[in-house]
Amino acid sequence: QVQLVESGGGLVQAGGSLRLSCAASGNIFSINTMGWYRQAPGKQRDLVARITSGGTTNYADSVKGRFTISRDNAKNTVYLQMNSLKPEDTAVYYCVANLLPFGMSPSWGQGIQVTVSS
Repeated sequence: QVQLVESGGGLVQAGGSLRLSCAASGNIFSINTMGWYRQAPGKQRDLVARITSGGTTNYADSVKGRFTISRDNAKNTVYLQMNSLKPEDTAVYYCVANLLPFGMSPSWGQGIQVTVSS
């Protein structure tokens, strides 16, 4: 079992930056790919970014070039650096950890609000 706790987030003006953190605890050796999703009111929960155990990253087209996902295994923490923020980035952001063995249910954080004002 893995627990994920997000921190950061809040209110920022358009064009500003914010960094989200996700600290993992528990059976951290079961963690494989980690990522961030977001969900705005009335919309589905969509993948924002993910990073594999080997360090390979993927990003949604809407955030590519603006957001950077990284992980610090020594601190068991994943980060999402968000630059050039836009009002459409406003959403609840969720950290997720895909776990081994294959088919095991992923672990989700509680979600954290990010609001970008125009």
